[in-house]
Amino acid sequence: MLSRDRETLITVEQVSKSFPLPDGKGEFTVLSDINVAVQSGEVVALLGRSGSGKSTLLRIMAGLIPPSSGQVFSSGKPLRGANDDVAMVFQSFALLPWLTVQENVELGLEARGISRIDRQQRALKAIDLVGLDGFESAYPKELSGGMKQRVGFARAFVLEPQVLFMDEPFSALDVLTSENLRGEIDDLWNAKTFPSKSILIVTHNIEEAVFLADRVIILGSKPGRVRGEVVIDLPRPHDRAHPRFKAFVDYIYTVMTNPEIEVTGIAPAKIDRVQSPYAMPLPHVRVGGISGLLELIVDQPQSREDLPRLAERLQLEVDDLLPIVDAAALLGFAEVAQGDVTLTPAGQDFATTTILRSKDLFRQQALQRIPVFTSMMQTLREKPNGAMRADFFLNLWNEHFPSGEVDRQFATAVDWGRYAELFEYDANEERLYLPEIAILNPPAEKIDR
Repeated sequence: MLSRDRETLITVEQVSKSFPLPDGKGEFTVLSDINVAVQSGEVVALLGRSGSGKSTLLRIMAGLIPPSSGQVFSSGKPLRGANDDVAMVFQSFALLPWLTVQENVELGLEARGISRIDRQQRALKAIDLVGLDGFESAYPKELSGGMKQRVGFARAFVLEPQVLFMDEPFSALDVLTSENLRGEIDDLWNAKTFPSKSILIVTHNIEEAVFLADRVIILGSKPGRVRGEVVIDLPRPHDRAHPRFKAFVDYIYTVMTNPEIEVTGIAPAKIDRVQSPYAMPLPHVRVGGISGLLELIVDQPQSREDLPRLAERLQLEVDDLLPIVDAAALLGFAEVAQGDVTLTPAGQDFATTTILRSKDLFRQQALQRIPVFTSMMQTLREKPNGAMRADFFLNLWNEHFPSGEVDRQFATAVDWGRYAELFEYDANEERLYLPEIAILNPPAEKIDR
C-alpha cells in the first residue's frame, strides 16, 4: 500500500524476465508482469521461495541485468544501465583480499571520482558506523565472517544511496552473528541514522522479513510474480514477543505453504491444490525427510506443530523446511493452516507403522494424490515390455522446466517411485520399468534397445 505523502524512489512496471532454454526449445520465464514500488522512509522485504526470482528482480532494479519486457524507473527516470541511486550488500562478502578494510570501503567512491581526502573521511565515518573502527588497516583474511559483512555494509553506506539493496545479507553467517548484525541494522534504521532513504531486502527468512520490514511483498514462483503484500503495522522496533508479530509470521507461513491462495492479509480458507502431470513441481525432498518430519510431529499433542517453532527447533531455514512440509501435504500426510502443520490419520499411520506398511501407504497416497505417478505408471503398463526410456519422461518435464530442474524433478520422482515400489530405474540403461519385470528378467536382458 503506497502513501501519497512519500517520495517514490524506484518503480517497477510490468517487468518480465525470460532466459532461453537449451537447444532452442523456447524460453524459461523467471519473472512475469512484476509491479513494485519502493518509497522513501520504508523497509521493504521481497519474500519468496526458491524459484520466485527474488534476486533476479533485485538485479533488474539495480540495473545489473535488463528486463525482457517492462520498465524500471529510478528517481522518476527510466533506468538505462547501472542504477546510481542504489548500493548493494550481497550474501557473499565480495571483498578484495589484497585491499585493507578502508581501501575496500573506498572502492565505490574511487570509481565515482571522489577525491582522496573526501573518500577517506567518508570511509572512516562509514567504518565507525558499522563498529569496525580500529580495523581500518586490517585485511579480509584477518576478519571473521560477521566483520567481513560489516565491511560490505560500510562499502554500501559510504555511497549514501537512495535505496540500500540487501540480497540475503545474513544467510552466510552463523545464527548468533546474523542475529546481532540484523539487530544493529534495525537499530540504525529506527534511530534515523541510516545512510539511505529506504531499504529493500531479499530474504527467504519469514521472521527476518517481519522483524525488519514495513511491507513484505510475497512472490510466487515458476514464474516469479507478485502474489500480494503484507503491511507490518507494528510499532518500531518490531517486538518478537508481540502477539501480532507471531500472527504475521503464522499468516505468511500459511500463504507460502498454500501457493494457490490470494494474499489478502486475511487468513485464507483451505483450497484444494490444482495438479497436472509434469507441470506440477515435486518438492525436492527424500522420503526419509518426510518420514522424519512426520515422526517428530506425531509425538506432539494432537499431532500438531507450530511451523515457526518447528523451524527453530530443527534449526532449518524456510527453504529447507517448507519443501518437506509441502511433500507431506502433497501426499495427504499433513495439512497446513494458520502457520500450523497437523498430521492426517494417514500421516499418523505412516509415522507409527512398520516399514512394509509405510511403503504401502506411500504408494497408495502417491497414486491417489500425485497425477504424475499415475501417468508414469499408465505409460509403463501400456508398453509390452513394461519399460520406457528415461528420455521420454524427461522430455515431458522439459516442456515446463529448464534442464537442471528437469533432472531434479526426474530424480525426485525416481526416489519416491522406488520407495513406493511403483517402478525401478536402471541407471546404466537409463530406463524405467515395472518392478514385476525386474523380478522376471535380469536388467541387461529384459529390454530390447
